Amino acid sequence: MANSHVLVPVPMLAKAVAALPDAHSVAGGLGFEPKWDGFRGIVSYDGESVEITSRGAKPLTRYFPELVEAFLSQLGEPCVIDGEIVVRQGSPGQERLDWDALSQRIHPAASRIQSLSHETPADFIAFDLIDRGGASLMPKPFIERRRSLEELLDNAAPPIHLSQLTQDVDLARRWLVEFEGAGLDGVIAKPLASSYAPGKRVMLKVKHHRTADVIVIGYRVHASGEGVGSLLLGLYDDGELRSVGGAAAFTASRRLELVAELDHAVMRTADGTVVTGEGERSRFSSGKGVSYVRLEPTLVAEVRYDQMEGPRFRHSVQFERWRPDRNASSCTFDQLETPVAYDLGDVLA
Repeated sequence: MANSHVLVPVPMLAKAVAALPDAHSVAGGLGFEPKWDGFRGIVSYDGESVEITSRGAKPLTRYFPELVEAFLSQLGEPCVIDGEIVVRQGSPGQERLDWDALSQRIHPAASRIQSLSHETPADFIAFDLIDRGGASLMPKPFIERRRSLEELLDNAAPPIHLSQLTQDVDLARRWLVEFEGAGLDGVIAKPLASSYAPGKRVMLKVKHHRTADVIVIGYRVHASGEGVGSLLLGLYDDGELRSVGGAAAFTASRRLELVAELDHAVMRTADGTVVTGEGERSRFSSGKGVSYVRLEPTLVAEVRYDQMEGPRFRHSVQFERWRPDRNASSCTFDQLETPVAYDLGDVLA
């Protein structure tokens, strides 16, 4: 059942910055929140039914029945809440966010959705209030929307949580370091005086960025058919070369340059035929081709990444430069920085 009292907007977005700004660098001041690494979710409750939509307006309601049940029992009035859907894993005192478990929740089978809702239940972290009681709060400054959200969720209980907020930039800088150990993505800075601007990058985000030297083990041709679309990357683990993710987002001219730069490392059969391989197919892009050109594991590149998810880069990484001075055999998992463990329960407290 669609909510008739409010038009659910696309979420407000954030612009990446290199470092957290001072709390008073923006007129009206800044508030800082943890940056959650999950699915952005807009929750709309009309007093009878709940709908959850993604950042791209895709329906998520059917995938999270445990959240729907919680909203129906805890929300006392019609509202539209902006927040993040996450899955937490680990024993008490050692919990952290689990992206893989969260992504598994998007499943076509209703029976599997039900079982996963018990095996890997989701939590919802609320951080903004768009509408309350049928009245839009979007023109209101964030600090007023936040107070209203705190009132609305005054008696909220897990799996519904209110995100932490501080105006102390020194505490926010501590969060940036400590909360990564619980699987969080960084810190968000929000202008306290700003209205809710759908689709606009009003907020600021600081994410973790590190560099690593990796082996380029292949490339996929760009969807246009011209040049390199993405580089496939690997690292050695006890002598075994393992795939760890990819680098993408090249300009049209750079895509063509990469073809020439990689040509000498392309694997070919005795008759000169290019050797190809088949990569993993994602449930989110099952229709896309996964064939790639295989390369001799000799080229080393420096890439910029934010964090790891198990043995792979959590997101597509950014190519920085070639490292002809590095031997491919030296590119191992040992070089990767491991965040100090931090209990997710403390973040949610």
